[in-house]
Amino acid sequence: MAERLIINTGPLITLARIDCLDVIGHLPYEFICPDAVRRELDEGEAEGYSRIAPDWLAIRGLAGPLEGVALAALDAGEAAVIQLALEMNVLTVAIDEWKGRRAATASGLEVTGTLGLLGRAKVLGLVPALRPLIERAVREGIRYHSALVRDVLDAVGE
Repeated sequence: MAERLIINTGPLITLARIDCLDVIGHLPYEFICPDAVRRELDEGEAEGYSRIAPDWLAIRGLAGPLEGVALAALDAGEAAVIQLALEMNVLTVAIDEWKGRRAATASGLEVTGTLGLLGRAKVLGLVPALRPLIERAVREGIRYHSALVRDVLDAVGE
């Protein structure tokens, strides 16, 4: 059985913008997002952005309402990703924003992001090279710290 992973809006948007949703769908994960992330994606579509609805993405509701403390520091999607992971006993979340990553780590979760997912795709041979994908993301307006990019490229042998 595939490892479950709860994914946030940011990685889905970035992966869509660089045409890598299909690639990521082949990773050995069961990708799940909370309904708050689905709503954020739907709101983006209503504002004129492309529809993001890969068939490999499962949508789940939360067992209870979002906690006020989480909402004070995070957006609804990030807070819902963390809460859903804790409710479902899922160990790993995919969040790109640093506040969300810090909150997830503080909650005892393992954190990856767009670059981690793409790096895994490279290691598994699903993409021939990671550097062109990162360059495409940067051209699309996605910003990464140069040290992070170097670390990720080093980790995959590029």
